[in-house]
Amino acid sequence: MRVIGVDGSQLGVLSLQDALNMARNNGVDLVEIAATANPPVCRLVDYGKFRYEQSKKDKESKKRQHATKVKEIQLSPGIDPHDFGVKVTHAIEFLCEDMKVKVTLKFRGREMAHKEFGFKRIEEFVRQTAAWGHPDAQPKLVGKGIVLMISPLPRNKRAKDPRPHPPEAPGPEKSAAPGDKPSSNGPAQPSSNAGGNFSNNPFSNLNVGS
Repeated sequence: MRVIGVDGSQLGVLSLQDALNMARNNGVDLVEIAATANPPVCRLVDYGKFRYEQSKKDKESKKRQHATKVKEIQLSPGIDPHDFGVKVTHAIEFLCEDMKVKVTLKFRGREMAHKEFGFKRIEEFVRQTAAWGHPDAQPKLVGKGIVLMISPLPRNKRAKDPRPHPPEAPGPEKSAAPGDKPSSNGPAQPSSNAGGNFSNNPFSNLNVGS
């Protein structure tokens, strides 16, 4: 097997026993990192550290895969302002989830004679999403439509997600410890005497029963 040292240097092709002995002498583990290679490649490394580094690489890989997801938003030159706002909101949501947004504006019939209105609509879309994403390139006229790709800004340069977040659940009430005095801000509690009767009871002077 081909062995990589602790410092990343190439130690050449060694037998399994020699590689294990070298790992013990260095106080590390012998980890196979390329089983399908010919010969297989192993590395002298602390296994716990290796697992941690591998976990970080996997997370970064998943983030990059997520960022390659593309959601399409379709517009028209004469789209209703309310519908336009809804499309912008959807695009912002996608960008906040690290997805790319493909904006497609389609012309119909004689709308092709006034393509400038379509480009203005695209420019307005870019302006309203600028705090969350940036165009990869200038909008292009493709066939009977305009196409634009918007990528999310880095998280540290991106505006906050405008979507409301669910409120936090209230924590458990703290029970009063023995001897604690009631809070002066709370409602006044009726005082009681040893007999369990209310002090200043307006009914205390009445005879009960015969």
